[in-house]
Amino acid sequence: MASPDLPPSGPRSGEALLSARGLRYSHDRSPALLDVSLHVAEGEIVTVTGPRGSGKTTLLHCLSGRLLPTDGEVTFDGLAVHTLPQADRERLRRDRFGWIGPEPALVPELSVWENTALPLLLAGTGRRTARRAAERWLERLDVADRSRDRPAGLLQSQRQRVAVARALVHEPQVLFADEPTAPLHTADRAQVLRTLTTAARSHGITLVLASLDAAVLGLRDDGSGPGSTDDGEREGAPHGGDAPVSKVAAGDALADRTVTLLDGRAVAPRQATAPSAQDSEACSLSV
Repeated sequence: MASPDLPPSGPRSGEALLSARGLRYSHDRSPALLDVSLHVAEGEIVTVTGPRGSGKTTLLHCLSGRLLPTDGEVTFDGLAVHTLPQADRERLRRDRFGWIGPEPALVPELSVWENTALPLLLAGTGRRTARRAAERWLERLDVADRSRDRPAGLLQSQRQRVAVARALVHEPQVLFADEPTAPLHTADRAQVLRTLTTAARSHGITLVLASLDAAVLGLRDDGSGPGSTDDGEREGAPHGGDAPVSKVAAGDALADRTVTLLDGRAVAPRQATAPSAQDSEACSLSV
């Protein structure tokens, strides 16, 4: 039986582009997600935050079809992702989604531009066209001068920039970024985050970003700001059981909303505070 075609690009009227309802997932009988619901609009930038083990990475894996939830459902553009056969989920991830992990996963035998262009090449784009697109993104991430090199000759931070370029090169409908700045020095994080969010807005890409970076969350150095205990304007869970979110004033943060997880559950923004320097050392940037 032939695999069903993916739906035309763009959400149906009145529907979120990406939705999760009542997600539950366990790792070796240890609960990782407990009844998490979330709806993301087309073009929206949503940050998922929380300490190590809170469920951030598991949530992104379920939303992207990398994991099937134990209970609950995930829909993308009206398509029930959690019921798709594995081959169709892989095609969905290849054609419509982008993924950036906390560590670059590059093909060592390929050059930098070939690694970047890989999503286009796999989709049948001509080599010359794919190379031009790859080099445009490498230029934006300041690694265009290494386009002919192999990953082994790059610094870790440069390899991560290449991974970011690869995730953006085919302009996915949804980009999932799991602590994409984890291997970067502080000076590099701002540029990569700005490139990610600027590209998302300019190309209409929906971005779901797991992060503890203050620049994304809109937190000031003292821990106050949107989503912290000092923030005067808060919003609880919207109608329909969505994860509680904190809306951020324009210019305060790179993301439109922040969703906070704690022990696999979505918690109200007032319970979330900026991590201290000591906490940052103790908390991993992924689950």
